[in-house]
Amino acid sequence: MALTSSSSSQQKGVVITVPVLVLAVSVAAIFLFFLLSSLSTCTCPPSVVPSAAVSSYHGGSDREKISATKEDIEWVRDQIYSNGLHMQDNVLRKGINPRTREQQLQDLRQYKGISHYESPDADNHTALPCPGELLVEQHHSNYGEPWAGGRDVFEFLAEASKLTPDSRVLEIGCGTLRVGLHFIRYLSPEHFHCLERDELSLMAALRYELPSQGLLHKRPKIVRGEDMEFSKFGSDVVYDLIYASAVFLHMPDKLVWVGLERLVNKLKPYDGRIFVSHNIKFCSRLGGEECTKRLTSLGLEYIGKQTHDSLLFNHYEIWFGFRRFKT
Repeated sequence: MALTSSSSSQQKGVVITVPVLVLAVSVAAIFLFFLLSSLSTCTCPPSVVPSAAVSSYHGGSDREKISATKEDIEWVRDQIYSNGLHMQDNVLRKGINPRTREQQLQDLRQYKGISHYESPDADNHTALPCPGELLVEQHHSNYGEPWAGGRDVFEFLAEASKLTPDSRVLEIGCGTLRVGLHFIRYLSPEHFHCLERDELSLMAALRYELPSQGLLHKRPKIVRGEDMEFSKFGSDVVYDLIYASAVFLHMPDKLVWVGLERLVNKLKPYDGRIFVSHNIKFCSRLGGEECTKRLTSLGLEYIGKQTHDSLLFNHYEIWFGFRRFKT
C-alpha cells in the first residue's frame, strides 16, 4: 500500500507539471522565432569580409596604400640591422651555375647547363617561347637609369591624380612597361592603355614582362602606333590620367599639339590630369602668353610643376600638370 500511495503521488505531480512545461517550451519557441527573424533582417556587413579591404579596392574612402610610409622604411631598416647585413662587392657567388647576363644568354642559345627537351618534343612544352635577350632582361638597361625608377613614377602619378583601381590610365610611350607594370597591377583589368611605336619594346612588354609578372589576366590594351593616333582605344573612353614620360622631348612641337587636341576630350573634366615629364618646351617656346592662349583654346589649364624624389637612389622626377577646365 505504501508503494502504491507513493506511486500515485508521483503520478499526480507529473500531471500537475506537464502543462507548465509545455507552456514554457511554447514561450521559448516563440521568443526564438522572433529573435531569428530579427537577425535575418540585419543590414550589417558580413564579418568575414573586412570593410576596409573592400573600400580600398573599390575606390572607397580608404584608398589602397601606394607609397611606402615612414613606418615601412623603419621596418626594412630594422630588418637589415637585425640581420647584421652590409653591402658586399657584387661578384658572382658560388652556386649551381652563377653567370653574367651575357653568359646566361649564351647558355640559353646553346642549352648549356639547362634541362631541356630534344627534338621533336622541343616545341611542345613551352606555351609562349621567349627570346633569350628578353629572358636575361637586357631591356632593363634601355632607360639610362635604374629599372626601379618606374615605381617612383607610378607612385607620384597615382597619388597626384588620386587614382583608384577603377580609374583609367593612358600612357603615351610605355616602352617595356617599366612604369606601366605598376599601373597594370594596381588597376582593374583593361583599365590601362598604352600607345608605343617601338617594336622591340612592345615585344619585351608582351612576351616577357606581362607573362613573367603574372599580369596577362589584366588585359592591358597596348597598341603599336605613332603620330599621336588614338582611335584604336575607342571613341567613348574617358581617362583619369594621361601621361608621357620624356616622350614629348623627342617629338616635333606641332605633333605634341596635335596629340593634345585629340586627347582633351578623352580626359575627365576637372578631376582628370595630364602629366608631362622633364620640360614643356613645346609650350614655352611659344612664349608664356601665347602658350596659355593655346592651352585655353583646347580647354586645358596648366596647374604647375611638381617634383618627386626616388625611394631607392639619388634622383628626382620633374612633372608638369594640366587639367581640363570645361566639359
